[in-house]
Amino acid sequence: MNTLPKKITILLVDDHTLVRTGIARMLADETDMEVIGEVNNGEEAIDFIENESKAIPAIVLMDARMPGIGGIEATRQILERSPGSRIVAMSSVVSGVIPSQMLRAGALAFITKNIEIEEMLKAVRTVAEGNHYVTPEVATHLALDPFAHNGGSLFDKLSRRELQIAQLLTDGKKVSQISEYLKLSPKTVYSYRYRIFEKLGIDSDVELTILAVKHGLTDDTQDYREISVEQRKAS
Repeated sequence: MNTLPKKITILLVDDHTLVRTGIARMLADETDMEVIGEVNNGEEAIDFIENESKAIPAIVLMDARMPGIGGIEATRQILERSPGSRIVAMSSVVSGVIPSQMLRAGALAFITKNIEIEEMLKAVRTVAEGNHYVTPEVATHLALDPFAHNGGSLFDKLSRRELQIAQLLTDGKKVSQISEYLKLSPKTVYSYRYRIFEKLGIDSDVELTILAVKHGLTDDTQDYREISVEQRKAS
């Protein structure tokens, strides 16, 4: 008796509903793929993996830059809980710290959001077979990134926890919010914040956001407007 080939099960992780819905509809047309879940952020992705009543996805198609813990930390935590899952990272950012950090966190692929559907499908199938895939545009920046000299991006100086807190600070989170979110004391968060500033050679959250935009840690153009407002207030 003939048996149907096993489908590639996929969990979609993106904070934009329209993006998730669009990708899900395109994947639904593929006979060898099945979307088994759609979630808004890294926290929900981890919850999905930890829920034993749900199937563990073969592929996690994850936005690299989301509110909360973000794609980098979510990738690490998902792979700690489910080593058999494989991460395909996606982002509109092609240079700076995001692609390299996602790959270091354990993602097997990094694709940009402006690629054609055929290339995304190729990335998913390649990673499902256990191989790596990086879109050419990202590969070029990884090889020629002006921030990658002398040991890597400036943000590579940060520890795993420091990078997580730096991202939350650039998202506009206050120390009290970060403290509650990460279940750390405010004093501990302030200590991390001080070490982040010291390692990056800066003195304020505004300077941190400027560096985050410059080095691709954030792809939100709104940050530029917020920085300008803060600078005008300070002047």
